[in-house]
Amino acid sequence: MTDRILDISQRSAYLKVRYGQLLLDFAGEETVSVPLSDIAVLVVAHPQVTYTQAVLAGLAKAGGVFVGCDEDHVPALMLLPLQSNYVVVERFARQAEAAWPVKKRLWQQIVRAKVAAQGELLRTLGRDAAAFDVLMDKVRSGDPSNVEAQASRRYWPALFGESFRRNREAADQNRLLNYGYAVLRATVARAVCAAGLHPALGLHHHNKYSGFPLADDLMEPFRPLVDRAVTPGAAARGKVSLTPVPRRPSWAR
Repeated sequence: MTDRILDISQRSAYLKVRYGQLLLDFAGEETVSVPLSDIAVLVVAHPQVTYTQAVLAGLAKAGGVFVGCDEDHVPALMLLPLQSNYVVVERFARQAEAAWPVKKRLWQQIVRAKVAAQGELLRTLGRDAAAFDVLMDKVRSGDPSNVEAQASRRYWPALFGESFRRNREAADQNRLLNYGYAVLRATVARAVCAAGLHPALGLHHHNKYSGFPLADDLMEPFRPLVDRAVTPGAAARGKVSLTPVPRRPSWAR
């Protein structure tokens, strides 16, 4: 088995198995054939994808994982092989056993990346973002000073004006942000499952009513991409890149 991931989210298809090959029949197009032994994860997000029981059984026998999504393109189920795929089981075990200091350091990097992306978006829009460089350097392991919230208090007024408040119930830009974040969350959740990680085992977010704390963690640095799409005139000012935040000697403070 390789690390190949198939994500069917854009087109309807009929999936079947023949001679160890997964056949993807896209209506009106040529049928695509992929060896089952090459598939690590098969993600089905389009609502009009049909597959036979032989697809699930053949994928499991080859050691692959099947992820099915609901109408919002959010993973609703994950089918794991009982015998063939030891890699996923090992990853789940390591993920569950991750020490608290490790989780805190990872959350530190996520917050730093988010603050850096917010500052970059503001600079792209021609606005003052010097404070975000300072705030990024202040993020410690686990973010005990809640620098993330400090950055948000500066970020939203700089992006949408002094009167703006982030309120999920408000009938303004918040509605567009809500939609964009929902799409982003679904995309990250699919990527988490496709990577062989369990979405319920998060680093920082904890909610017994949510099955995707890890997706909620990992989507944070990408939120400014949605913010940019909602900001009037931002599209004409070029793209916002998410540059990895370099580690520094104070990384584990």
